[in-house]
Amino acid sequence: MADARTHSASITIAAPPAEVYDLVSDVTRTGEWSPVCTACWWDEADAPQPGASPQVGAHFTGRNETPERTWETRSQVVVADPGREFAWVVGQGFVRWGYMLRALDDGAATELTETWEFTPEGLAAFAQRYGEDADREIEARTRMAHEGIPATLAAVKRVAETA
Repeated sequence: MADARTHSASITIAAPPAEVYDLVSDVTRTGEWSPVCTACWWDEADAPQPGASPQVGAHFTGRNETPERTWETRSQVVVADPGREFAWVVGQGFVRWGYMLRALDDGAATELTETWEFTPEGLAAFAQRYGEDADREIEARTRMAHEGIPATLAAVKRVAETA
């Protein structure tokens, strides 16, 4: 169970990379597009100043909801490269989520790629926590990522293009 699980998908958005970056790096708006993460908020000391982008090392909490349960996770920003990439790790580095942006049409549009990695540390933590049920729990999280990423990207596109 040492190998990571990864998944990504992309979408084209009719908005410049800087605008799309400002949108996806504002974690307080995540509930507008995520099918599972219904709300996020910055740790008080890490909240970006108005008009500023988040910084590497900043922490935030996310509330996740499925029909079966509700839970919160604490995350840390690991990449904050305006217009290019925004990424964070959940918990003790168990899962890494991110957005990569690439300018299209001379910067008038953006290819937005959402990435997900269930890290070896995360897989090991699930094995320890869930024992014989670990594979089932890991598969459920993997399925949520595979189903959620396209839904998230479509919603980000809708929000960005109607802004």
